Amino acid sequence: MQERPSWDAYFMQIAHLVKTRATCPRRSVGAVIVKDKHMLASGYNGAPSGIQHCPELGPTHEWPVGCLRAGHCIRALHAEQNALLQAAKIGIPCEGATIYVTCQPCNNCAKMIINAGIVKVIYEGDYPDDFSLELFRESKMEVFRYREGVLEKVDL
Repeated sequence: MQERPSWDAYFMQIAHLVKTRATCPRRSVGAVIVKDKHMLASGYNGAPSGIQHCPELGPTHEWPVGCLRAGHCIRALHAEQNALLQAAKIGIPCEGATIYVTCQPCNNCAKMIINAGIVKVIYEGDYPDDFSLELFRESKMEVFRYREGVLEKVDL
């Protein structure tokens, strides 16, 4: 019989599956919001509903014509934003939840995660935004890096 994954491995695997829906060619990210071992919402990075996704735009996507500004795509919502918006849209509170993300949240997502009442962030890949970690430290957020099936508490 196959060994069952830990809950952390299970939800991180789901976040990786969610990121396969991402439409931003710059970076694919998936997020899953979980409470009491139940998924509340998920999100991936891509354009808002009803708006053309980056691959559909072709060459016009690139700066200076398209939506890349200072190396960032301004067309796409981040995975964490989409997960939080999905929960809000269907009326599911995130108070006391954990978010699993395939990449360290940026500072804008960190602020939203904090205000949503999420109490724990588990992320896998790094992102060059030290300010998000400062926000998590100041808010007393529990933050863990997931590496090769092991949670490492992030020293904030």
